[in-house]
Amino acid sequence: MNTIIAGKVTSYAAGLDALKRENRLQSLRPRTGIDFSSNDYLALASAPRMKKAIVTALEAGTSIRAGGSRLLRGNCEEHECLEAAAARFFGAQTALFFGGGYVAKVAVLTTLPQRDDLLVLDSLVHASIHEGARAGRAAFRITAHNRPQFIESAICDWRAAGGARQVWIVVESLYSMDGDFAPLEDLLAIADRHDAFLVVDEAHATGVYGEQGRGLTGPFEGHLLVIHTCGKALGAAGALVTASGVLRDFMINRCRPFIFATAPSPLMAVAVREALLILQEEPERQQRLAKLVAFTHQEMVARGERSPSNSQILPYIVGENARAMRLASALQARGFDIRGIRPTTVPTGTARLRISLTLNVGEDEVRAMLDALAEETGGESR
Repeated sequence: MNTIIAGKVTSYAAGLDALKRENRLQSLRPRTGIDFSSNDYLALASAPRMKKAIVTALEAGTSIRAGGSRLLRGNCEEHECLEAAAARFFGAQTALFFGGGYVAKVAVLTTLPQRDDLLVLDSLVHASIHEGARAGRAAFRITAHNRPQFIESAICDWRAAGGARQVWIVVESLYSMDGDFAPLEDLLAIADRHDAFLVVDEAHATGVYGEQGRGLTGPFEGHLLVIHTCGKALGAAGALVTASGVLRDFMINRCRPFIFATAPSPLMAVAVREALLILQEEPERQQRLAKLVAFTHQEMVARGERSPSNSQILPYIVGENARAMRLASALQARGFDIRGIRPTTVPTGTARLRISLTLNVGEDEVRAMLDALAEETGGESR
């Protein structure tokens, strides 16, 4: 490396060395082995219908790229058709399509909450929500995970100290690293009592839970703004923000990540719309996944393991970073794509394997994976 350049990157190299010493250094690797790590819960990413929808759209003349932002020439018929279909499907007034879940959450939290508003976050919400809160105008408080009473206390304390503007409560419906569910009914009751907005990230629930995969917010109405990520169970990419017409119009006019970004590919809008149709027309996918999740939990209990969650996300807590990575590597060597998750993605001392159940595997693969896990850990119970 050129000595001048080497000198300029010394601090970055030192940062990488520190991560290595803490067993937190990461690298990119190809995907190999049986899928126990992806979020392709319904196996739609490789579904023939999804491929056919894209090919048909291309043959009909749909452009690969939008060519500009939505407010310039990038607003395509495919975007608008998807948004109309999504609003109907999710039972919302409107929907707005973004290029990804991360950008959608940052966009919402840097646009809608205003100066002198209050954001109250569950401590385990996704990194994008924390980033959006830090980058936004509103004050924010972080409360203990899945403790609605602490959220209400934070609101009451803020009001008592003179806070008078809008409150925004932000949670995930299904937490991506712990696999547990938010108490949405209690949270919506708090939002109603305090005239607050409840912002729900449905990333890991959309497609998997609720009637026809509409997510866990489906039964609720009221002070809701919902973000449905399209790159997980929907097998595509992007994100849909469902909200009232007023909030959608405000985002179109004031949301910098929307205004100044090239619009998502029209082909991706086609793919997401097809995924929504598949949810409605092939309910057996959702049913098969529910059956696989139940089977896996039963198998774990039968083997003396405490089931770590009630969802398709199974966190196998190891604790120490190096040990978690050694266990992940051992399982990968046996043909199972299981990844180790370390701080800062999860709290210090809770490094884990994040085992994800998808329709890319069946009961035989689950049994084999659990056998391998037991052998590599010496059959220790959790």
